[in-house]
Amino acid sequence: MSGEPAEQSPGRGPTEWFDHPVGVGPWGEEYPGIPLPEDAHFDPELLENGDRRNVVDGYRYWRLESIVADIDARRHKLHIAIENFENDSNIGTVVRTANAFAVDTVHIVGRKRWNRRGAMVTDRYQHLMHHVDTESVTDYAREHELTVVAVDNTPGSVPLETARLPERCLLLFGQEGPGVTAQAQDAAALTVSIAQFGSTRSINAGVAAGIAMHAWVRQHADLGDAW
Repeated sequence: MSGEPAEQSPGRGPTEWFDHPVGVGPWGEEYPGIPLPEDAHFDPELLENGDRRNVVDGYRYWRLESIVADIDARRHKLHIAIENFENDSNIGTVVRTANAFAVDTVHIVGRKRWNRRGAMVTDRYQHLMHHVDTESVTDYAREHELTVVAVDNTPGSVPLETARLPERCLLLFGQEGPGVTAQAQDAAALTVSIAQFGSTRSINAGVAAGIAMHAWVRQHADLGDAW
């Protein structure tokens, strides 16, 4: 991790793996006798007052802009789109998961307003883009050479477990209940479904998005870059 003071950090890994599940206190309390770091990516206010944010230990005391810039240098060629024509409550979960996997951009299609509570403030670190309709987001994908892959358990879909996902990919999800629109399916080069074995007709949209993102990660991400 660029700029990480290895000798002053418990190591690479989510905060929950170490002793500070709710953050760290002021620098002087955490590292007595060690001078305040002067690197520009550190936030003086956080150094003075402590850092209680939901960030990995490698980003403790960093400015928000510095965290975003560091993730930007490592973002994947994966985009996520979710249709939001009925104000889907799963979008926050999708954004939080996209942040965890360093997704390039989350595209919200339809209603601009969405419940940010489920994002757990990760929307501050994740690029978001709004599109008024499905045609707009598929036009974006074409202009940026992204292959659209719809995720839905519809007839004719290919099992996600055996599908080879494109590296430059936009995974497109429908909302809870109706799934992806017919327009989205028509624009997709491929529709994939997640294998199910129980009685329910569908998986929660936020859960499905996490499964599909991880399938892309397994195929294309450099796991050496993971926390």
